Amino acid sequence: MNIRFHAIALALGALTAFGASAAAAAPYPTKTTPAARDIGALDEVSGASPVSLTLSLKLRDEQAAHALFKSIYTQSSANFLQFLTPSQFRAQFAQPDAAVADVIAKLSAYGLTAERSGASTLRVTGTPANVQSAFNVSLRVYEVAANGTAPSYRYRAPINKATVPAEVSSVVDQVVGLSTRPQFVPHHIKAVATRSKQETAKQTPPNGKGTTTNQPGFLTVADFEQYYDALPLIAKGVTGSGRTLGIVTLAAFTESDAFAYWSALGLKVSKNRITVDNIDGGPGAPSDASGSIDTTLDVEQSGGVAPGAKIIVYQAPNTNQAFLDAFVAAVEDNQAESVSTSWGEWEWFDNLVNAPVTDPYTGETVSSLKAFDEIFLQAALQGQSLFASSGDAGAYDANDGNLPPDFSLALSVDNPASDPYITAVGGTTLAGEQVYGLPNNQTLTVSIPSERVWSWDYLVPLCDDLGYDPINCGIFPVGSGGGISFEWRRPFYQEGLAGIQKTQPDQSFIYEDVIPPQTLIDIPSHFAGRNVPDISANADPDTGYVIYYTSDQTGFAIETFYGGTSFIGPQFNGVVGLIGQYAHARLGLLNVALYQLASGPSAYTGTGAPFNVIEYGNNDFFLGRDGYSPAVGIGTPDVTNLAEALKKQF
Repeated sequence: MNIRFHAIALALGALTAFGASAAAAAPYPTKTTPAARDIGALDEVSGASPVSLTLSLKLRDEQAAHALFKSIYTQSSANFLQFLTPSQFRAQFAQPDAAVADVIAKLSAYGLTAERSGASTLRVTGTPANVQSAFNVSLRVYEVAANGTAPSYRYRAPINKATVPAEVSSVVDQVVGLSTRPQFVPHHIKAVATRSKQETAKQTPPNGKGTTTNQPGFLTVADFEQYYDALPLIAKGVTGSGRTLGIVTLAAFTESDAFAYWSALGLKVSKNRITVDNIDGGPGAPSDASGSIDTTLDVEQSGGVAPGAKIIVYQAPNTNQAFLDAFVAAVEDNQAESVSTSWGEWEWFDNLVNAPVTDPYTGETVSSLKAFDEIFLQAALQGQSLFASSGDAGAYDANDGNLPPDFSLALSVDNPASDPYITAVGGTTLAGEQVYGLPNNQTLTVSIPSERVWSWDYLVPLCDDLGYDPINCGIFPVGSGGGISFEWRRPFYQEGLAGIQKTQPDQSFIYEDVIPPQTLIDIPSHFAGRNVPDISANADPDTGYVIYYTSDQTGFAIETFYGGTSFIGPQFNGVVGLIGQYAHARLGLLNVALYQLASGPSAYTGTGAPFNVIEYGNNDFFLGRDGYSPAVGIGTPDVTNLAEALKKQF
């Protein structure tokens, strides 16, 4: 394994106060995470220990950048698929060197040092006192006690809204990194404890196209390739050779796990195929509490689907700043033709947690969502294909099971999957019989007649027999993340497609554990927002996968019955590696081509159909249908037919 530290991140990111250390990884938040304890002002606790931030810079001509994106992805345009290099993007749309130098000089008057880290980002370092003075913000330190296998940790966070200094606000958009609280969650899930004794040997998918070799719960990438018709493409010698897959993640992994997984499948891979890029000092040592199993499955799945491809793992601490910095590294490197991430959070939590910054000239507030969006736009202009998991809480991402159950249900979607410049991937359940053990040696058989939207509503009879309601049984809300964003408007490629929806009325996110209950946000009604997801594949743990994983608590094991949309992003990452080799080209943002194909007459019918209809099931609100739905997107892929359809464009 090749290990490298991103140059600027090594110099500055390691200085971040109370960030993840090289020895201990910070745990991701769960519903059992103890409440944080305020232990004092940052400058009182840490003295003059340096603080590192990332500033997002305004694009020179944002409207022109969006216009070029549409032109590059329009087949009748002279710019069609004429992707930019990072230097070309910087020359056309980034702030000029003179303007950035002026910002650096003005920040130095506050005692801050700065260095450009990307086309639209600046790394800034200073003492707590200087940072607080420059951005008119108060930072405090919080401590979270150890819980189970999760260690204690500290983080800093602002207690008021920051302000960009007036003298640089014409160039600087946002300040990212004021909070170092671990906030993102991985989107993997295991079959719940009430089903740990289930009998699975009798579960058999239908014969013919769409079969699997292994029993569900024990599936591998070979089953994914068989079920979704990738084998004819692979039979042509397509392995992803010459392609590079990028993975952006917030936990470290054990390299030998991935090689053991590939070896067990008989895949021929290069022993030097993995490069690890530690961003902002890296996420710390692999651990269960930090989500290392998620990174492990990302590498195993993407590298297993495309065994001939190289892999770069951009691994960072679980902070908003480091997540952004990892994407900046992947996009600025421009080595990976496709990049996936399996981490996210409800899109509105970005506003709640990260204290949006105020521009004193306009009075507008912006959150770090915009900083991510500009990086994703740059990736699309460079021809990089990005994938993000849509989440595992069905239509209620805000009520993810990792969060305390003290809030009202609210239809909501995950970010970064909700961003228009990334392909959001959802989940399905495979067809077949599921046989479960019940008390007194009885069994219950659940029949899934055809592949359907993943939610666990089909397990209600099991929970009834076990004496649980859906919440205590662990089956609600669980399923394919999907719905309508109220942060991002509907992109042009989703216009006019049947099944695309607006936000529902009467949706509020209410904190119910206080008297009187506190409404945190009334979600806009009938907003024509970005619909999520775009495409799906099997993600249900009960028809799920194996992971080769080394736990820091119990050692190495072959884990079974894992699922979640975390699997789908890396699988499509690998698929793009295959199709990219086959087409001898970068594919760029897949969404435009996917929706064009989905609106055509042969999308779901005929021998060359690129997609499979998922018209049954639901994600606890949105229904599957013949065509697009905000539960599984346009359906599932026929990989070989999709490759043939996309190749015709190049």
